[in-house]
This record gives sequence, C-alpha cells and structure tokens, in this order.
Amino acid sequence: MLTLPNVLAGIILIALTAYVLLGGADFGGGVWDLLASGPRKAQQRDLVARAIGPVWEANHVWLILAMVLLFTCFPTAFATIAIALHIPLTLLLIGIVLRGSAFVFQSYGGGGGRVFATASLITPVLLGICVGAVASGELGAVSGESFYATYVATWLTPFAIAVGVFALVCFAFLAAVYLTLEATSAELQEDFRWRAIVSEVAVVAMAAAGLALFQTAPKVHVGIVSLAGAAAIATCGSLWRRRYRLARMGAAAQVTLIVLGWGLAQYPNILPPSLTIAAAAAPRVTLELALIAVVAGAVVLLPSLYYLFKIFKSSGNPSAVPPTTPPARRQ
Repeated sequence: MLTLPNVLAGIILIALTAYVLLGGADFGGGVWDLLASGPRKAQQRDLVARAIGPVWEANHVWLILAMVLLFTCFPTAFATIAIALHIPLTLLLIGIVLRGSAFVFQSYGGGGGRVFATASLITPVLLGICVGAVASGELGAVSGESFYATYVATWLTPFAIAVGVFALVCFAFLAAVYLTLEATSAELQEDFRWRAIVSEVAVVAMAAAGLALFQTAPKVHVGIVSLAGAAAIATCGSLWRRRYRLARMGAAAQVTLIVLGWGLAQYPNILPPSLTIAAAAAPRVTLELALIAVVAGAVVLLPSLYYLFKIFKSSGNPSAVPPTTPPARRQ
C-alpha cells in the first residue's frame, strides 16, 4: 500500500541498499588491505587505497540519511533499536571513525594501516549483527530484567552473529569484484578475480548458515532469494569468463536483492515481531516535512554524487587517486 509511512520506510531501505553497495565495498577494500599477500602485496594495497580514496567519505551519506529518517519518521522504532543495540551501535560508530581517521593517516604517510584494516574487518560484522538482531524479532521482546537481558541478549545470538559474518563476506565480495575493474594490470585483475570467486563461495555458505538459523525471524521472501541466487550464478559465470563489467552488475544486483529481500520479509513491520510501519510512524505533518526535505536534498545530492563519481571514477583519469603509499608503509 502506497502510504506516506510506507514511502519513507522505502526510502530508508533504498538508502541502506546504497550504503551497502558503496560504503560496504569500501569496508571490503579494507579487508583486502588486511589480507593482501603474494608478490604483489604492496600493489594490492595501493590499488585499494587508490580505489576508495576519492569517494569513501561521501558514501557515508546514505547511512546518515537512513538514520536521520528513522529517528525523525519512526521514533518508536529508533528508540527501541538505540536502547537494545546500544553496545554494538556504539562500537560500530567507533569503528567508522577509527577507520576513516586511520585511512587518512595511512594515505599521507602517518601510519595507521593496521587500524584501518582491522576496523574494516570488525565494523561490517557489527553492522550485520544489528541487522540480524532487528530481523530476528528479539528487540520486541526486551525484558528489561537485567543489564544482560536489555543490552546484550538481544544481539549476542547465533543468528545475529551469522548475519554479521555474512555482511563481512558480502562487503569483501563486492570490493573484490569492483577492484577487478579498478586494477591497472592483468596480474592484479587475476588476484582480485580469485578473491571475488572465493568470496562468493563464502557468501553462499554464510547465507545457507543464516537461513538454517532463521528460526524466530520473519519468513524469508522466497522470490527475492531465488533471484539473488540466480544473480550469484550469473556473477560467478562472468568472473570465470573474465567479463568484469557484467560481474560488477551481477554482484550489485545480488546484494541489492538480498537487502530488499530482508526489507520485504519484515513488511509490514518495521521492527518485528509486532511493531508495524504505520504504528511506529510520527505525526503526518512530520512525515510530510521529512519527505519534502528528502526530495529537496535529492535535487542537490544526486547530481553532486554523480559528478563526484564521474570525475574520480572515470577511466583514464590519473588525477583521480590519492598520493601514492609512502615507502614506510607496513609490508
């Protein structure tokens, strides 16, 4: 049903999808920085830095948009999430800050490489844990009897942890696929081609593990899962045949369908098992003003992001890279 609360909930889901596709790939790049190996280890890390350097900060705008709309338009849901997931959300924010700060120091010769890579590894897990806790329906059953029951038990579950690891391997998979197109040599392309294939296997394995643990969460949207599976097969085929542009489109489609499948599985609830989008919505005047702000912001934001990516991600633009990594960087 096309109601105002549903429209704004849909915008939140779209913003989260964009964050996964763009910001998630940046986190995945940090994972490959940590796992760089072989005779081209330094070149692999340099490729990661050059690929994410111009755009990594801009990609956080999607997470900011989603959070602002959530606490403005659905304050009841936001309050429940912020209380029950206070610990992982706080650690998530710390990880984002540390990762960004360390990346800047690393890029300009000030160290911080291990902090950047470690934060890139841990932060996606925390994000996935939060998503898993929401999807499981545990947040709606917070007892408040003790500190553990209120702040820990809701997210420290096998399913939430499985979703956390799933988010990590998804981000690593996206980054590896994207980096096959960013690579400046055939050897680097092969390095990340195999990383993408291995990551896809890990994505499928963790998806199966998550589904096996999907006991208390809402019913899985079978149609979306089937489409995501088809996209995964197409992506693997493209990687195997070295059709890297097709692989990038397939990977983006696969991850998009996963996020949309999560959102549709919860509908009409914004916070399972019983808090619906309509019940959690703010007064209509607030929703109307929020929608006007989103539309007005999109007029500025979308062309600006397009221009940013056009400048820094256009092929053959040697200026679209940060300074080269200094010799003192860790090996």
